[in-house]
Amino acid sequence: MLMSVTLTLLEGFVVTLELFLLTLLFALPLGLVISFGSMSRCAPLRWVVKTVVWIIRGTPLMLQIMVVFYGPGLMFDLPLLPRFTAAVVTFVINYACYFSEIYRGGIQSVPRGQQEAGLVLGMTRSQIFFKVTLLQVIKRIVPPMGNEFITLVKDTALVRVISVYEIIWMGESYIKKGMIWPLFYTAVFYLVANGILTLLFGWFEKKLDYFK
Repeated sequence: MLMSVTLTLLEGFVVTLELFLLTLLFALPLGLVISFGSMSRCAPLRWVVKTVVWIIRGTPLMLQIMVVFYGPGLMFDLPLLPRFTAAVVTFVINYACYFSEIYRGGIQSVPRGQQEAGLVLGMTRSQIFFKVTLLQVIKRIVPPMGNEFITLVKDTALVRVISVYEIIWMGESYIKKGMIWPLFYTAVFYLVANGILTLLFGWFEKKLDYFK
């Protein structure tokens, strides 16, 4: 029985991991682009970007999932997105906005004097960003990024609201069979995944200690 339940939960956990990895793949670079928009010298662009980020960060992720999945069909009579695709799109937009604020804080925390020194030395702004600013930004954003990664692992459970069969959905299915322990068993998978992430980020922080 344990083996059967484990295999079923693993099937759901694969969906959880796919959503996690696809979200990071697209949200990390998109978040950097959004952060540039929020710091733009163009006031209208900056206002639009900050408003979008405020809306996304200020509303529940579960609500956003339902809007992305049901919205096109109910509001514009368009075909619904596949459930998993709708989940990925929602998570990418949501986490890109959170990542953008982390990026923005990291970039703005680097003293402007270093950028001015780079310009004096004849470096271009892009050279200053990639060779001077970026590495220091990475050092500063590792802890908050680690928190967001761990939160993302747990937030994947919300996609069950549109019937994406992730691990908790699989565990809950056993309740109909009179068993609740498989639902508690799902916690083991989350703890292992987040434990690995915690170790990886701890190792990465030590590798960046030379910026002290």
